[in-house]
Amino acid sequence: MKYNERIRALREDNSLSQQTVADLLYVGQRTYADYESGKTRIPVERLLILAKYYDVSMDYISGASNIRTAYPKK
Repeated sequence: MKYNERIRALREDNSLSQQTVADLLYVGQRTYADYESGKTRIPVERLLILAKYYDVSMDYISGASNIRTAYPKK
């Protein structure tokens, strides 16, 4: 699964609107929609914010792994 598909699936699984997630990332709803559609690449810093928020590893959110593991704790 590509990262843009993964962030959409995570958002939908958590019953969140694009606007809610866009607010979390301090971007506009249109920008976030472009991330989900793959039109615009999401910056790594924003992927980290989403991984922490959804408590999933970067491997999972980026699509490198299909195994859902928790975000590493410090």
